[in-house]
Amino acid sequence: MNHIMNTYGRPPLTLLRGKGSRVWDDQNNEYLDFVAGIAVNTLGHAHPRLVQTIAQQAATMLHCSNLYHIPKQIELAERLCQLSQLDRAFFCNSGAEANESALKLARKYFYDQGVNRFEVITATQSFHGRTMQTIAATGQDKVKVGFEPLPIGFKHIALNDIHALTQAIDKHTAAILLEPLQGEGGVNLATPAYLQAVRALCDQHGILLILDEVQTGMGRTGSMFAFEQANIQPDILTLAKGLGGGVPIGAMLAKKAVASALSPGTHGSTFGGNPLSCAAALTVLTVIEEEHLLENVCERGQQLRQGLEHLKARFDCIDEVRGQGLLLGLACNKPVAPLIECCRQHGLLVLPAGPNVLRFLPPLNINTSDINEAFLLLEKSLNEVTT
Repeated sequence: MNHIMNTYGRPPLTLLRGKGSRVWDDQNNEYLDFVAGIAVNTLGHAHPRLVQTIAQQAATMLHCSNLYHIPKQIELAERLCQLSQLDRAFFCNSGAEANESALKLARKYFYDQGVNRFEVITATQSFHGRTMQTIAATGQDKVKVGFEPLPIGFKHIALNDIHALTQAIDKHTAAILLEPLQGEGGVNLATPAYLQAVRALCDQHGILLILDEVQTGMGRTGSMFAFEQANIQPDILTLAKGLGGGVPIGAMLAKKAVASALSPGTHGSTFGGNPLSCAAALTVLTVIEEEHLLENVCERGQQLRQGLEHLKARFDCIDEVRGQGLLLGLACNKPVAPLIECCRQHGLLVLPAGPNVLRFLPPLNINTSDINEAFLLLEKSLNEVTT
């Protein structure tokens, strides 16, 4: 550990293996995993279909670069475009890269038209990545400290405030970038009415709507993409996290007219869309469909929400239950770090979304009994930290 840069505040926990919604540490202690790699392990740990796919693809071809056509990449692009009703896909390795790609595309789109539009409006409390441009886009000051000067061209407006958003648009506005449900920023939901109004604003002013579904995409909220629940469509969509089920992959999807702005030489990724990551993502999509995981997210998400509401009625430290599907938050009136630690000691892994919000991100195939067990462990931990 002395040779690892100290960029993560890790607890004294070393995880060695996982199966389904459970993981085991180096002391063979068992934990219920309601972190899922921060919404990455869509199918839980060691799903047999995903394990088989990775082994077969590794024995065939891991990487050949985007100098050549990659059949799995072509197939994945077709599947994602069919599901999203967008037209073109670009593949990279992470959510930050997907958002970076979207920001580049938005600027290049207007540059090609000879229009001086370069600014992007995002939401306060948003989180879009750790590259220099995506931290500039992020609406949280804490991620920016020490990295100035940051790239210019970003405004931050409170989520769900359509009047403030309207006032922020000017002749330089190229795009509006939003998370339909803010994850890291506090589990804050953009209402369907707000998203519909934003879509109308973009149409009115001829600007692009970019939706960051790095955390909410791939069924996390109960539909394949969260924007479907608002009955809108973005011009550009970004995905990552759960897309590969644990294998790193990011994707940016766009409408044909917008996507054409990126021509050969304008953007790229050495590892993006490699055979292994695309094969894994295709398996994730197949399992979501064949195992009816969207239905499971809706049912287990309702179960999880009801249980959290029950705890809210019993504990004064809980103010609100937030979120959708299996991305839920427990907003508290005190710091949640002690509660997270207590949960860990009792065998439940959860994570924060800011200092006062507990976030729950179990695998999409979580079952009823595992959620019930999580409630018992959470209740036990709440009793201990509130007495």
